[in-house]
Amino acid sequence: MTVSDHTAHRLLARLAHAQATGRYPSVVARVVRDGEPAWSGFRGTPEAIGHDPHDVQYRIGSITKTMTAVLVLQLVRDGRVSLDEPVSVVLGDLGGSAYADRTVRTLLAHSSGMQSEPSGAWWERTAGVSFADLLAANDGAGAVFAPGERFHYSNLGYAVLGELVARLHGTTWWDAVRSRVLEPLGMGRTSYLPEGAAAQGRSVHPYDGTLADEPSTDTGAMAPAGQVWSTAADLATYAVFLGRGHADVLDDSLLARAFGPQAGAPEDGLGAAHALGFQLVAGGSGTLVGHSGSMPGFLAACFLDRARRTGAVVLANATSGYSPVALATELLDELEACEPTVPEAWVPTVEVPSVLAGVPGVWHWGNTPFVFALEGRDLVARRGTVEAYRFAVTEAGRVVGRSGYHAGEELHVVRRPDGTVGHLEVATFVYTRTPYDPDAPIPGGVPGS
Repeated sequence: MTVSDHTAHRLLARLAHAQATGRYPSVVARVVRDGEPAWSGFRGTPEAIGHDPHDVQYRIGSITKTMTAVLVLQLVRDGRVSLDEPVSVVLGDLGGSAYADRTVRTLLAHSSGMQSEPSGAWWERTAGVSFADLLAANDGAGAVFAPGERFHYSNLGYAVLGELVARLHGTTWWDAVRSRVLEPLGMGRTSYLPEGAAAQGRSVHPYDGTLADEPSTDTGAMAPAGQVWSTAADLATYAVFLGRGHADVLDDSLLARAFGPQAGAPEDGLGAAHALGFQLVAGGSGTLVGHSGSMPGFLAACFLDRARRTGAVVLANATSGYSPVALATELLDELEACEPTVPEAWVPTVEVPSVLAGVPGVWHWGNTPFVFALEGRDLVARRGTVEAYRFAVTEAGRVVGRSGYHAGEELHVVRRPDGTVGHLEVATFVYTRTPYDPDAPIPGGVPGS
């Protein structure tokens, strides 16, 4: 479903403001909603005349890292590597490098302590080298923090992850991206080097406004950190995948786990964090997930609001200017303001799972009441109108927390000899039908009575 003319005009105004104030030679954006394109816009010089602006390739920079992360998470899913194994399990001692003990998790989350950039010439503007040559020039002496000490963005870390992917699949990193991510998603206009219609990377002079061409390099072993070129249409497809999952890439449950915060910088406070290969920023319904990108001559962003089922993609050919993350956030905010997300339809419960028979209703923790109610197949506990905990029934019949303080913990339904429910227990928390039921375990009755 496309947006109304009124909404389209307001979204275009946001895009035009960013292009004018950020001095983008060109910028293309696309918004998706409920898995479908909802709006697209373009502003800038007519360099893409003769082509659909949404089919013109731009360099996506570090959005590439999310594709590397997807490949790594596939390997974790398939049991070929563990998040908490050191990369030396696959890559050996890395030539004696001090980086051999960095775990897959810390590399994905930028908490490995590795330096941000590899030693040598600026990798983004020079011809790339082999992994062996990259490793020889980066023996671990450049580490800036101990593993896990704090968040520190590391492009070098993603070169290591790319090599891990290549060795486990017995192919190149790029062949793995193409066959295991792009082809299943139908992203035929995403490539390693520009193919077909592609924007020229530009740098805008800060004072006279003239343009200079930026280089288009093959970054070699650093490619897993920022090499890829794509179009607005292809990245919109990718945003839909991040929101819904894909059976042949990663399903939604695995993506949801990958989006959990892992590391953050103190100076960012609660405004931003990093997950397993993905950036988290405050915005929308609470948190937007995705990644920004920059390479010489290009800026990019791909973010989605999973709760609102919306996403935004921004691609510009400028080395600096208006924040693409800010623009993507503004587009999503404008969409929500003009055309609010329609909640999923309520559907009646078909059958109460046997393990939850007799559970729905009011339960008390001490003297604090909670209403436990079925929502679909989830058991949701609310205190007043606020959701406190959510539980799901697994295929094995266990009731396991999905959110809130009890996430991951098992809820035990304790029944009396006649089969009625006596109390609920989860990680020593006891819930009873009446406040301080004296027949229940601790606290078992009013304290001090």
